[in-house]
Amino acid sequence: MAKKEKFYVVWEGNRPGIYTKWDDCKAAVKGYSGAKYKSFEDFAEAKKAYNGNYNDYKGKAKTKKTLSSAELEKIGEPNLYSIAVDAASSGNPGKMEYRGVDTQTGKQLFHQGPFQQGTNNIGEFLALVHGLAYLKQKNSDRLIYSDSKIAIGWVKKKACKTKLQRNAKNAAMFDLVDRAVVWLKQNTYLTKIVKWETKAWGEIPADFGRK
Repeated sequence: MAKKEKFYVVWEGNRPGIYTKWDDCKAAVKGYSGAKYKSFEDFAEAKKAYNGNYNDYKGKAKTKKTLSSAELEKIGEPNLYSIAVDAASSGNPGKMEYRGVDTQTGKQLFHQGPFQQGTNNIGEFLALVHGLAYLKQKNSDRLIYSDSKIAIGWVKKKACKTKLQRNAKNAAMFDLVDRAVVWLKQNTYLTKIVKWETKAWGEIPADFGRK
């Protein structure tokens, strides 16, 4: 089955515009502090968004119609006084990167990668630990959202349980993994880690928009 085409809108970046390839969009925002961009399913929607206001689209995605109104009411709304983290990997393993953003504004707070050989689970784990260290350094009482149950479990166990074998290509990434594990074992934190409810709220604000 052919991969469904997507359109990437860049409101603020090195080269604002509408792109049909993620690599082009990535180049248009790479290194640009506070870049504003998002993916859309069709050109008409992307064009409307580009001519509109980024604030009307940030952090929003189509809600999957799998929850009842009662379930949605029980889950409630996300706490915007928080940060959200996510990772993306082009292949398993493949090039991997991760980032953390302000949940309310979508402003990127930190970003690492791409690493030459990694997995999405490792990226999610590193993003969570980076987020915990970031909030502790800032002496912030904000909570942190992740959409990865696996990464949340690894953080609680203070161990990265990946089955990926170490080699020359992923040495730099695993060095970061080792440092993350040491940080977890040597530090305490009060930050609350919360699972992002994708079915109710759409994609996590830190999502890279490659689905």
